[in-house]
Order: sequence, then C-alpha cells, then structure tokens
Amino acid sequence: MPLQNDVTQLLVSHRQGEEGASAQLFTLVYDELRAMAHRQLRFRSPGETINTTGLVHEAYLKLFNRADAEWTDRVHFFAVTAKAMRQILVDYARASRAEKRGGEAHRTELVSGILYEDARSLDLLDLEDALTRLNELNPRLAQIVEMRFYGGMSVEEIGTALDLSGRTVDRDWFKAKSFLYLALKGTDGV
Repeated sequence: MPLQNDVTQLLVSHRQGEEGASAQLFTLVYDELRAMAHRQLRFRSPGETINTTGLVHEAYLKLFNRADAEWTDRVHFFAVTAKAMRQILVDYARASRAEKRGGEAHRTELVSGILYEDARSLDLLDLEDALTRLNELNPRLAQIVEMRFYGGMSVEEIGTALDLSGRTVDRDWFKAKSFLYLALKGTDGV
C-alpha cells in the first residue's frame, strides 16, 4: 500500500499543475483503485459490460478531467473516488434498465453484515434511491455509507476524512445500515 505522504504529495503536485503528477499518482494508487473497483463489482449480474479495469479507468477520467480537483490528502482522494465509482455504476444500471425498457433490473447481492444481516439480492437503483433519501435526511450518514460500502474505507479512515471519532462513525454506520435495511425492505415510514 502506498505511503500516505507519497499520495498526498502527488495530490499537491497535481493541484499545482506539475507535469506528470497525475500519471505518477495514478500509477501509485492503481492497485488500490482496482481493489476498490473489484469490491464494488463482485456482486454484478451476468452480462454486465463493465469490468474492474473499465471502472478504474472511467473513474480516473471522471476525476482527472476536472479543473476543480482539490483533494486534500489520500483519504479525501479515495472518498471522492468511491463517489465517482458509485455514480458510474448507477449510470450503468440506469442505462441497462432503460435499454431493457423496465426489464430485469441490475441485481446486486450484499455481503452479510455490510448493510444488513440477510444477504439477499437487491437492485442497485433501489439502493441508490434509498441512499438519496438518506442523504436528504442526513448527508453525513449517506457519506459514511458511500465511503464504507463503495469505497471500502475503514472506520478510522472515514473518521479522518470527516473529522469524527471512530465511535461516532460506528454509531452513524449502524444508523445508516438500519435506515437502509428498512428502506430496502420496503417498510412504510421510511
């Protein structure tokens, strides 16, 4: 795993416009980005066209083609990358649903203990809708889900990124999982 200082220094160099900094950064974090993408894609349905490498490269293009990229450090960079990958996967799911005109939706199976204990299949777009509702109620909880579920970040990394204690992150993670469980189960009142 690359040293945090190396990544942070390359982020600063990229922000200052140093030539080649983004290429060096991409090379340095490529394996971590692939691991992040692999975690997100392990639940994909058969026939999906996006793969780990494709997701990494699309996220790279989405992140590095922005003039306003202001990543502060390694943790912030990976949090933003997790969000970009989530957006890409949701766009793919929407396109797939549109192509099939409401046909069989993209199914994602969640690992037991990630969002809720019963590891059953759910639609990625249903998860996106639930996260959108959670974001409207409590943006911090939605951020924690994004970083933890999509980004695979640890409680400590999330705490650093959001300037929270590990205990607060744990409590918020529990609240977010509870909300999503009820929302995905279709319980009224959520």
